[in-house]
Amino acid sequence: MDVLISGAGGLIGTALTRALYAGGHRVVRLRRGEANHDDEVAWDPDGMHIDAPALEGLDAVVHLAGQSIGQHKWSDQEKRRILESRTKGTALLVGAIATREHKPSVLVSASAIGYYGNRGTDVLTEESSPGIDFLAGVCQQWEAAAAPAAEAGIRTVNLRTGIVLSAHGGALSRMLLPFKLGLGGRLGSGEQYMSWVSLDDEVGAIVHALTHPDVRGPLNATGPNPVTNAEFTRTLGNVLRRPTALPTPLAPLRLVYGGELVQSLLLFSQRVQPAKLRATGYDFRHPSLEAALRAVLGRPVA
Repeated sequence: MDVLISGAGGLIGTALTRALYAGGHRVVRLRRGEANHDDEVAWDPDGMHIDAPALEGLDAVVHLAGQSIGQHKWSDQEKRRILESRTKGTALLVGAIATREHKPSVLVSASAIGYYGNRGTDVLTEESSPGIDFLAGVCQQWEAAAAPAAEAGIRTVNLRTGIVLSAHGGALSRMLLPFKLGLGGRLGSGEQYMSWVSLDDEVGAIVHALTHPDVRGPLNATGPNPVTNAEFTRTLGNVLRRPTALPTPLAPLRLVYGGELVQSLLLFSQRVQPAKLRATGYDFRHPSLEAALRAVLGRPVA
């Protein structure tokens, strides 16, 4: 297939690009500014411009672009940037591919399990209702921005991604230094559920969505065995062979990142199941947290 990717230079996009090349596919990247190669398409989501004619005849589109949600305090301005980086870019891209004479057959558009909000011990599937907090609202508007693609006859998948485990980016990479120093510990009560997915399975879920015509609508990209924060902490400590007895103090994190961000990203509980991936035959590479951590950290069982 000829596959267009936005956010191709990010953690997931880079790994997905490698996997698609290995599978014999051609990757075309959306690029801010001028396109310098025949495998690039120029776009400017802030200025709402895209080289639409260059999108003619693509087989598939994977839309991953969006501003990080965990870099800065959530001021009103930052919240607006987070939302608009998703909704404006999605609307621009979807509008361009939906009006092509030869449309792609499938769009996989990023979303997140933040869609579900803070749900305690409830088991969440693609059929579960949305939450009511900031991130839940962002995800709902993000997915709504992709809806015109489905209305134009393009098979559309809303990829609700969990915590992606990689040593080279994302949440886990931020945890590694304190855990390696023996300073890692549970967050808050530790009872909140964390729905994780290895980078390999995140990429695998995207490829599965691209290549399985029966996959459409929301798709939870999470591992099959979510764990509490306390269990995650113990498992990571065991893999790194470091103690995890002391809880992580939250006051310094709230000072740096603000209370709302810390509450939403670290203390909210989301016990998500990848029901649709399982129902459509996806075979997880790393079904358990320990296996996933050992794989991404290069820590085989001694």
